[in-house]
Amino acid sequence: WPVHGHAGSANEMRRLRCPLALVLLLASVGAAASVPSAPTLDQEPFDPAGRVTIVNYWATWCAPCRAEMPILDAFYRKHRAQGLAMVAVSLDDGASRAKLREVTGAFAFPVARIADVKMPRKDIPRALPVTRIYDRSGKLIYASKGDGQSTIDAATLERVVSPLLARH
Repeated sequence: WPVHGHAGSANEMRRLRCPLALVLLLASVGAAASVPSAPTLDQEPFDPAGRVTIVNYWATWCAPCRAEMPILDAFYRKHRAQGLAMVAVSLDDGASRAKLREVTGAFAFPVARIADVKMPRKDIPRALPVTRIYDRSGKLIYASKGDGQSTIDAATLERVVSPLLARH
């Protein structure tokens, strides 16, 4: 390890950087969330088995979340007959089913509350919105930044999801 005041050789720095990159890569793969299991607001089980799946994490107080929901809804309506599943998981703390239905009633995709979702705590996003896309086997293929500002757009959905839907 470099000592304070000693920058170390270029070889030492390269040796440190490579394992660090590997650790970060493995951590991101290990952190790959699985498709959550949850009853929807209507108490129906969300079962995306064998389908390409979009999981969108959002909250009623999140303006970027609310802005992207019509885009997600239009994409879902267009592609659900091709084997697309989607659920929007609300991270609202203590929000009633009635309140969430009021906000999402116009959308075709099901909604679940985070309190009802079975998933490891570490997989719950820390900033919203977050959209995760899984292939038919349940493998995480895409995850949005989750930086509290970025939203998913129709072009990204087409680029990521459409090829997955084409594979059977």
